[in-house]
Amino acid sequence: MVINTQQFSWFQASDRVKSLLILAAENYGNTSEADKYINQALSASKNESEYLELLVSAYRYFYYKNNYSMALQAANQLMDKIKEVEQLTDNWEQQKSILLNRQDSATLRLYINAYVASGLVLAKLGELEQAQTICNRIQEIDSHNEFTGAKILLDILTKPQDDDE
Repeated sequence: MVINTQQFSWFQASDRVKSLLILAAENYGNTSEADKYINQALSASKNESEYLELLVSAYRYFYYKNNYSMALQAANQLMDKIKEVEQLTDNWEQQKSILLNRQDSATLRLYINAYVASGLVLAKLGELEQAQTICNRIQEIDSHNEFTGAKILLDILTKPQDDDE
């Protein structure tokens, strides 16, 4: 089978990775096949920026397939890779200072969005306390109200239940 990898010329990835992603999309209805192609694409990734983009794609794919544990794994891998590249510590207070001062960095914005995404998935997995902690942390650094997903999720998680229910 011949696959036209140039149909996604805007996506900066090798032809091998593009082919695997196209196969995953073509097999979307067959979850085990599509999963296999997504995982092969992640394994075949050769450079850092390609790998980061693939992790975002993998997160979205697994999220929409309702495979929340794999979506969380992709989000965590993305955050771990960015932490490594940006030399971020695991200590939130130190991270917070860096994130506050460098929110214009595309890589750190991606990190923040992945953190919000992990909070959403944790909430879906029933880890409400962890999800709420993440949302509260994002609120601490979101002075321009740009990461509204965290605020919306926090509102949902902390909204008192109606007595009528």
